[in-house]
Amino acid sequence: MAQVTLTVCTTCRKTVDGTRVAEEPRPGLRLYEALRAADLPDGVRVIGNECLSACDNGCSLVLSGGPERWTYIYSHLDPDTHVDEILKGAAAYAATDDGIVPWRDRPVIFRKQSLARIPPQKD
Repeated sequence: MAQVTLTVCTTCRKTVDGTRVAEEPRPGLRLYEALRAADLPDGVRVIGNECLSACDNGCSLVLSGGPERWTYIYSHLDPDTHVDEILKGAAAYAATDDGIVPWRDRPVIFRKQSLARIPPQKD
């Protein structure tokens, strides 16, 4: 199983009706800490990043696995309710060769809250 990475924006804020909520600690940091404290699936690691430039989209993260896989950006995540689904989605992604998990096998948040997907960067 290949190594995959969940990169979590630690500065993300929650948005309500397009307005960022001044909440501390920031939800992005709380999401990062909750994932770091969780029992991670095999082959999955979590890193934090200060900004993913998705500020209008609430808590965001990137799921990546190297140049042979698709990369996904997910947004509007909730540190209090989405950790288990994120981990299930990361495990399913890690089990693929190309990063494409069949739509029906993805957690609902990965079906509904995908901000972007980036094609493999292989030559």
